[in-house]
Amino acid sequence: MEKTVTVALKEGINADVVSLLVQTACKYESRVYLKDGERRVNMKSIMGMMNMAVGCGEDVMVIAEGADEEDAIEEIEKVLSAAE
Repeated sequence: MEKTVTVALKEGINADVVSLLVQTACKYESRVYLKDGERRVNMKSIMGMMNMAVGCGEDVMVIAEGADEEDAIEEIEKVLSAAE
């Protein structure tokens, strides 16, 4: 399952957001990825996520594969869409 999400965070995906996204992704059994253009990273990897420089207003693809994929995407979308 995949869903396009617009990053609404004023600072974009910074270190604090990366930490929250990794914690959120790790709550789920599903494999969870963030895709920005041609780059695709495992959202459970702090090092991979730190390399994702995505600004406010940019679209990213959230991809989840597994039993709880819908819940994972829904919660990650909430984090990325939260206005600060």
